Amino acid sequence: MTETSEEPIKAELVEGEHLPAPTERSSATTIHTARDHELSDDARQAIEDSIPVNTQRAYSRQWETFVDWCTTDGRVPLPATAKTLAQYVRHLTTTPSARTGRTPAPSSVEQAIAVIRAAHKAAGHRDQPETAPALRVLKGYKKQRSEAGTRKRKAPAINLAKLRLLIDDCDSTTLAGLRDRVIFILGFTMMARRSELAGLYLEDVREDEEGDLTIVIRSSKTDQEGDGVDVIVPRGVHNETDPVRVVRAYRTALAERGVTSGRLLRAINQWDQITRESMSGDAINEMVQRRAARVLPDDELIYTAHGFRAGGAGEAYKNKAPLSAIRTQGRWADGSPQVLEYIRVVDAREENPMRGIGL
Repeated sequence: MTETSEEPIKAELVEGEHLPAPTERSSATTIHTARDHELSDDARQAIEDSIPVNTQRAYSRQWETFVDWCTTDGRVPLPATAKTLAQYVRHLTTTPSARTGRTPAPSSVEQAIAVIRAAHKAAGHRDQPETAPALRVLKGYKKQRSEAGTRKRKAPAINLAKLRLLIDDCDSTTLAGLRDRVIFILGFTMMARRSELAGLYLEDVREDEEGDLTIVIRSSKTDQEGDGVDVIVPRGVHNETDPVRVVRAYRTALAERGVTSGRLLRAINQWDQITRESMSGDAINEMVQRRAARVLPDDELIYTAHGFRAGGAGEAYKNKAPLSAIRTQGRWADGSPQVLEYIRVVDAREENPMRGIGL
């Protein structure tokens, strides 16, 4: 399933006399021909290429799962009826995942509904299937989870102390250890998404004239058009966590293996050999989970690469960094409430109204 997005066209309103006068032909009733509905293969490919690969993959997986369920249940997936969608939502909310053993989070169900609607729209079935029954099923599911004490799962933050433990777990005599240190340090200091880390090239990371790192993010979740943005990462004061030293050591090790261009983060096997030119966002996440499970076994939490983004924001806020600067460093969209979730944890503890009242 392929989805295209419709971006609003921004235009100035102008006075009527500046508009071209309609011709006799244009004022007549418009009749489209078959030519008006044609799209060349390269134009169609350009539309598909405008959608991030990770988004395409996630949407395709969601749609294929829905089609498979409809086939098994003897239902028509396209166009689907409102009752089929409602029954599918009920199926999702009562069926534990084979991977996690848990039923999905409400946000995952909402995404499934959105994907099904997008597929219908792309196929010419606008506003189908009707969602009211499905959303009522979802509302009941949310209430059920709340009453059972199930809260929204959040990626636990990786603060500075935990970052140091993860860094210490990296063997700096191996290429994999040097690479993983780079992932940890840049993920934390850039408050980076794993897709942003996976997308970095060696030429995107340079030491600037001030002695800091200037890192180019070519595109991101909040920069779908790929305008690019420069992120400044200052030097550190400790050798093991100084971003400049950590990146420099990894680049030197790559150069010794003849790698001086291309992707920054490479796939490396157990024998410390580069196996592929790039490391995927999923591979980055799996590495973080694996090392965190080993280094932080008593936490009983599942850490992910997103923990660096949350932890970097929280540590910056504790250090009195302005919220506007944190938003910029982490490339949060203006008005996004997400960053507030990370710093509320800090305020709830440090600015607690019960602290210091003499209890």
